[in-house]
Amino acid sequence: MNFRFHEKKVDVSDTLREYAVKKLGKLDKYFKNEAEATVAFLKEAGRYVVEVTIANEGLYFRSKENRDDMYAAIDSGLAAIERQIHKNKTRLSKRLQKGAFEREVPSVILEPIVEEEEDFPIVRVKRFDLKPMTPEEAILQMNLLSHEFYVFKNHRSGGDTAVVYKRKSGGYGLIEGA
Repeated sequence: MNFRFHEKKVDVSDTLREYAVKKLGKLDKYFKNEAEATVAFLKEAGRYVVEVTIANEGLYFRSKENRDDMYAAIDSGLAAIERQIHKNKTRLSKRLQKGAFEREVPSVILEPIVEEEEDFPIVRVKRFDLKPMTPEEAILQMNLLSHEFYVFKNHRSGGDTAVVYKRKSGGYGLIEGA
């Protein structure tokens, strides 16, 4: 597993980084190919926050743990990601098409924004390759990322662009392009 570390408002020792590599390296057994792990160490409101994101073949697993101790936050993040993997790997094998864990990682390009309109300032733009998948796979990916919506190419409708989203009243919605 490849690791990237980020620090914000906190200095992290080499011992803590080695601990994170040792603990999170245990997740390697779940992936066929090399996974990318990004670990962010933050300090917010006097507490330590550890955000762990693991990307592997188009799937993302993310946890954010807020603790008084960085080591405990790493342990909690590891446990949360293991729960996500077990829960969703079972779902994929039962409901979704074969090879759902074998998708390519979408490439993301961030571009600077030139503000043209004062009423609706766009502060960030993300560009990524839309992969063909079923709405169920898109919902799974949205939940793994803890997002409110997810844009994808609907495999069932011939590759049309679609959006799945969480409804406030519960359940999910699907918006399809015409």
